[in-house]
Amino acid sequence: MKAELTFIGTATTLLEIGPFTVLTDPNFLRQGEYAYLGYGLLARRLTEPWVSPAQLPPLDVIVLSHLHGDHWDRRSRAGLDHRLPVVTTPQAARRLRVWHRFPRAVGLRTWEQQVLRKDGCTLTITSVPGAHSVNPVIKALLPPVMGSVLDVAGRDGKTVQRIYVSGDTLVFDGLDAIARRHGPLDTAVLHVGGTTLPGGFVVTMTGPDAVKCLRKIRPRAAVPVHYDDYKLFKSGLDDVRRAVEAAADLDVRMHYLQRGESARL
Repeated sequence: MKAELTFIGTATTLLEIGPFTVLTDPNFLRQGEYAYLGYGLLARRLTEPWVSPAQLPPLDVIVLSHLHGDHWDRRSRAGLDHRLPVVTTPQAARRLRVWHRFPRAVGLRTWEQQVLRKDGCTLTITSVPGAHSVNPVIKALLPPVMGSVLDVAGRDGKTVQRIYVSGDTLVFDGLDAIARRHGPLDTAVLHVGGTTLPGGFVVTMTGPDAVKCLRKIRPRAAVPVHYDDYKLFKSGLDDVRRAVEAAADLDVRMHYLQRGESARL
């Protein structure tokens, strides 16, 4: 069964697993355009996305970790099919249904699931713990975020691929339960970049954080994304590579992708 990830940019990936085509965290702003992050904070995009929404293949579902301008933007809102289901947090789902006119947006609380069926196969999307910040003040200012585990089962009901998408999370105790409840994981898609807000508050994983996360969730392979597209990203792909190389006992196959590159999972 085909299982492939294509990196589009920021945290936007195209997952093609068996009959299912999944888009994650759609960010299609062009280079030089600004993402709105709330409370008057803007971030200028430094890169071009690999494709536009019009160039995507037919999709089955969008998985959105949270409602921030570098994960869901005005080009996504205008260019994506409004009939598509969007699986996200309860807060984001309400806004997508009411303000963005995506009536099939579904909000999942932690450990809740959404199931899709196609050609005799099953895709189960589970919301798993994520924490955009561990600082209580900063956490209150940021939208709720979820990670997700995507399980694809074939016609015989057996799981053929299990993928963890971290969302914009830091390393915290809540990640430990993911491996316990959903291990073994085939692939982890990690939102890194060391996103740093004014005041020095870091709200996504740095390279060393990515290694800590991998030790907790124990996937067979990993794909770092969300690493160089905005000025707020202070810890790039090279930081992840160096941290992984320094962790000699880390038994994870790494895929380091540039925009437009794909990895077989």
